Amino acid sequence: MLRNLPGAFTRRLKQSRIFNFNQVERDSWIQRQTSELRDGLLVLDIGAGNCPYRKHFSRCVYKTQDFAALPPDQLRDHSGYDRIDYVCDAADIPVPADQFDVVVCTEVLEHVPEPIQVIREIARVLKPGGKLLLTAPLGSGLHQEPYHYYGGYTPYWYQKFLTQAGFAELRVEPNGGFFKHYGQESVRFARMLTPWKATAPWPVRLFLLPVWLISLPWFVLCLPLACHLLDRLDLEKKFTIGYNVVAIKAN
Repeated sequence: MLRNLPGAFTRRLKQSRIFNFNQVERDSWIQRQTSELRDGLLVLDIGAGNCPYRKHFSRCVYKTQDFAALPPDQLRDHSGYDRIDYVCDAADIPVPADQFDVVVCTEVLEHVPEPIQVIREIARVLKPGGKLLLTAPLGSGLHQEPYHYYGGYTPYWYQKFLTQAGFAELRVEPNGGFFKHYGQESVRFARMLTPWKATAPWPVRLFLLPVWLISLPWFVLCLPLACHLLDRLDLEKKFTIGYNVVAIKAN
């Protein structure tokens, strides 16, 4: 979302919990979860891509799965795929049942044709008592096209289909509320106004330039900061950007 803004500025925004909360807070959540794991556990990261979480599992045996069909510019940070152990469909992973202690699956379910079957496959490869760390968007724009099939994963979806697949002890937590979501889209608004990226004729782009320059501090700095502070007022969080889910496979 931030890649069309100037390079150094973009890097700072990507690392900020205020201006890019969705990715930053999800990464922090994964790190907190991994800090609670015992050494030596066998971990599978489904849809691992360029494996941004590999470093968090340095004390574990970390394995990866992906269908590995996206070009580098559709992956996180445009860095291309890291080492993938199982290049396969996430609904049909070539490992025995009850194999892994932990499965990580972040921002993947919207990209698979049969997400419920993927949940069943995760349950199959997890050991009894094993832990699933799962995220997916409640709302997002199209991305990683043409492999974007679904959106809108709700707490009720997780409760219904994880329970049916044999999971228990579900914990479903929103990743921010309406205001944080609104603040992040404010940055997207500024990006879409960038004159040299617009598809409009040149006279319109020239008109956009002063408008963009004047509005940039508001949409990229002031509004996201205000929304970050206001988010504590949203107690229901029904307009969250997505959910972080922990589920334990029943014994």
